[in-house]
Amino acid sequence: MSPSLIFVTFLLYTVFLFFITWLTSRKSTNRTFFIGNKASPWFVVAYGMIGASMSGVTFMSVPGWVGQTQFSYLMVVMGYLFGYFTIANVLLPLYYRLNLTSIYSYLEGRFGFWSYKTGAFYFILSRVIGASFRMFLVVNVLQVFVFDAWHIPFSITVLIFIILILAYTFKGGIKTIIWTDTVQTTFMLLAVIFSIWFITMHLGTTFTALIRDVFHSSYSKIIYSDWHDKRFFLKQLLSGAFIAIVMTGLDQEMMQKNLSCRSLKDAQKNMFTFSFIMLFVNFMILFLGAILFIFAVKTGIKMPMRSDDIFPMIAINYLGPVAGLIFMIGLISAAYPSADGALTSLTTSFSIDFLGMNKNEKLAEKQKIRIRYMVHAGFAFLLFFVIILFRIINDRAVIEKLFTIAGYTYGPLLGLFAFGLFTNYKVKDSWVPVIAIISPMLCYFLSHYSEVWLSGYKFGFELLIVNGIFTFAGLMILRLPNIPENK
Repeated sequence: MSPSLIFVTFLLYTVFLFFITWLTSRKSTNRTFFIGNKASPWFVVAYGMIGASMSGVTFMSVPGWVGQTQFSYLMVVMGYLFGYFTIANVLLPLYYRLNLTSIYSYLEGRFGFWSYKTGAFYFILSRVIGASFRMFLVVNVLQVFVFDAWHIPFSITVLIFIILILAYTFKGGIKTIIWTDTVQTTFMLLAVIFSIWFITMHLGTTFTALIRDVFHSSYSKIIYSDWHDKRFFLKQLLSGAFIAIVMTGLDQEMMQKNLSCRSLKDAQKNMFTFSFIMLFVNFMILFLGAILFIFAVKTGIKMPMRSDDIFPMIAINYLGPVAGLIFMIGLISAAYPSADGALTSLTTSFSIDFLGMNKNEKLAEKQKIRIRYMVHAGFAFLLFFVIILFRIINDRAVIEKLFTIAGYTYGPLLGLFAFGLFTNYKVKDSWVPVIAIISPMLCYFLSHYSEVWLSGYKFGFELLIVNGIFTFAGLMILRLPNIPENK
């Protein structure tokens, strides 16, 4: 599989995205960019959100996890269903009732200025680090298999990728992304399906026999009953519910797509449909992971040092050039949604939450569009510099710690929204940023020393819940007394 062939495929794919951009961004306005004129078909949003939820990290990492965690991740995905049900019945009605564009503006009305800015800041911090990390992994693969052969520096590769994303999201924003996500989801799913088919062919077996092999192997274990274990099924189930709530329901990128639907009822139908498709897709990717390990054992392939590398290694080196090319298309398809959606949501949040564009009536529409263009370009180049920084660090362990720390910032969002929804208290607003800093720090130390402090207990995804509880408790300390209204 030559670098030229991969590069031409990448260009053709990108040209196709630009064609969709041209169709969807004509006569676009700020309303088009931010909420798609509230005209997005719910079934298109539901299908496209699969690609947005599953980044290049998921595409490469989840199959590799099967070697260590078997199918236990499926319990997390089952937990997602409860989380998505909560989003559809609690958060979406709130967002639609308040007619929000940025979901963090809810915090301003509920608590005040500093709570609002804290929520928006933590989203921006999380999304910049998270999106950069995901793009770094994918661009690194393109660098190794394409651009290194032509002696093109990594910085130029990143710049090309960022400019392409910037160009096709510049005008259409969320309206464009709704439709490009459907294309990208399709190609990513086809890559998984064809990879399964290629492995079946190379093993000289049938799909039915392969299913039997997986379910009779150790890889298919779903339930872990040891409560000390990170994979304990109740931990996984509960964590999955809260991961869905914070990383979908409290995430501007994911909610912006839901808020582009025509009505609350359409947005709810989108969430319910999306949740069951996600369950099936994740099961399919776990199944792919299991047969990758079975293929490696049966053919005597030496396992790579990192579990993330098993899918690309087998697809590119052992299944033939067509399979390798399909993997690359799938990887690019998984990478684009996490990049374009992040860029659009970052632009939306900063424009509304920090520049107050939706409140400034003195600005004409053309002036607002010009400011939005500047913010959009600014975040594109911020992502560029963060990716380059990851390359300079060049330490996978350090970068993944940064990614984990970024994940901690969803805990304060969980605590803030929970306190707002389930209590009637106001808080000392100026102290909220302090609580939002202390809570993730406490979680970090708790996770680091939990085996010593808690008799061998290891925290997994449930640390997010603890983070939210710490924030909730801090807000309870900061609460103001309820003053009854005069009748």
